[in-house]
Amino acid sequence: MGFISDFKAFAMKGSVIDLAVGVIIGGAFGKIVTAMVEDVIMPVVGVFTGKGEMFADKFLVLKSAKEGEVYASLAEAKKAGANVFAYGHFIQTIVDFLIIAFFIFLVIRFMARVVRKEEEKKVAAPPPPMSGTDMLLTEIRDELKKKH
Repeated sequence: MGFISDFKAFAMKGSVIDLAVGVIIGGAFGKIVTAMVEDVIMPVVGVFTGKGEMFADKFLVLKSAKEGEVYASLAEAKKAGANVFAYGHFIQTIVDFLIIAFFIFLVIRFMARVVRKEEEKKVAAPPPPMSGTDMLLTEIRDELKKKH
């Protein structure tokens, strides 16, 4: 029974539950960022990289399947059996990572700013007014200090 109770205590800790929630939200956030990168940002970037293509289709033919054969796309080159250096997917993955890291940085920065403002409010808040008993005790203390 000790193993099961230990596992239950572990699984019910706040940090484990927070981690699970973070993983789920991170997966959903990753899908949002991936859609934004693929559907919004990369088409614009693709316009500047040539022929409106995205990075994922960038490649170099190291050895053609047939001498002198030219391929219009990466899929066509792979289908023909050419030896290709497909660097575009790697660049696309790096760009995706940088964008995701930037957005996560912005979210963390925003959260830190909110927490900091809440802490400043707590520090800046005036102390609560003294009760009648506290005021009376303070006056008694002050009078005793004057006598000594």
